[in-house]
Amino acid sequence: MNLAVPLCARALFLAQFLASFLFCHVQGQSDGSGVVVAMYNISASQGSQAVLQCHSQRMVWTQDRLKDRQRVAHWDLLRSGPDHAMERVIDMFSAGDQRIYNGYNQGRIYMPKTAFKDGNFSLVIKDVAMSDKGIYSCNLHHHYCHLYESIKVQLNVTKSARKERRFWDGQKAVFVVLVGSTVVLPCINRRPIWTEGNSQEDQQQVVHWDRQPPGVRHDRADRLIDLYASGERRHYGPLFVQQKMNISATAFSQGDFSLIISDTQPLDQGLYSCHLHHHYCGLHERRIFQLTVTPPVPQIPQEPTDEPQYLPNEDPSTNMVEVPPHVINVILPEQRSHFLQQLGYILATLLLLALIVLAVIFLTRHRKRQGQDFDPRKVESPPLPMVTYVGHTSSVKKECERSIPEVKSSNQEETKLEMVKPSWK
Repeated sequence: MNLAVPLCARALFLAQFLASFLFCHVQGQSDGSGVVVAMYNISASQGSQAVLQCHSQRMVWTQDRLKDRQRVAHWDLLRSGPDHAMERVIDMFSAGDQRIYNGYNQGRIYMPKTAFKDGNFSLVIKDVAMSDKGIYSCNLHHHYCHLYESIKVQLNVTKSARKERRFWDGQKAVFVVLVGSTVVLPCINRRPIWTEGNSQEDQQQVVHWDRQPPGVRHDRADRLIDLYASGERRHYGPLFVQQKMNISATAFSQGDFSLIISDTQPLDQGLYSCHLHHHYCGLHERRIFQLTVTPPVPQIPQEPTDEPQYLPNEDPSTNMVEVPPHVINVILPEQRSHFLQQLGYILATLLLLALIVLAVIFLTRHRKRQGQDFDPRKVESPPLPMVTYVGHTSSVKKECERSIPEVKSSNQEETKLEMVKPSWK
């Protein structure tokens, strides 16, 4: 029983979600007002002029007399060499004219002539060579509607029939084909904008403004103006509303569909919507403006000031002293980089000064340490070497005693000889 309750709750939530999704989908289809691309809050004082700006360059009406250069399809090739060179392979206009850029590809590469009728812009390559490998891109341009679409296909060439295959690498299709065979690189787009002509363009562009008074739903908004590219203009509502709310006559030539409201009053408050519809290009946009009218700003009257009174002996024409103008020269940097450059100079100077101070401190401490190490008051004289004799005292004494008599006997003999010498004479 406890499990049944969560299941019922989930089923009820899912049913509500699907119902709300279907309701919103049906409402969006039936409304047809377009996608809201911007919302603005506009405040204007009472009695002033308010301009609700609504611009779109995609709504500019420029009819092409040739009717073949507004839609163009072309294939480009990006080679896988070291330089990654991009080259144009073929162009095709909506009138059916094709232009091949390399003479080697004449009669070997082409696009179907019915491309702009059935939407098949595939590239056919006959007698595939090794030089044909690379990444091909199919580009569709619609200059009138300002649209651009692109599809990429990678072509690899092999000499083995067993390696032929086609697969998707996550970003583009990859074709591995055999040398000398024929390959068709697909590019299919069957949207009506690419397959239909541009006939009756002026009847497919329309701009209209709606106004929702406070408390009124969107589906009950009042239509103010309808404007067509053909020049037709329709105004709705009372005459005084038509006179105070208008759009420029050059709207479709400049893409400016702004609504000008003159002499704004509190009754003009509400939600204004600018709807842009280009059925040919598939453009459906909506811009919303919340207009608020504020009370007029009261103007404070300026009291007249009395003229200065001069003394009888003072004549302003005679006592005038010419004061030279004070000129103050202010140099403003033209770019932000000038300020950053000056800041860099200052930081570099401070860093250099810091390094100099650190070097002086380091050298001073080093000198002090050397002075303490070589202080003469702390130098001590080295001790005299000591000689020690190790041996027996008795033997030393005997040797000394032996040497003494020998010295004495030698001395006695020398004295005797000295005494004998004169007697010989």
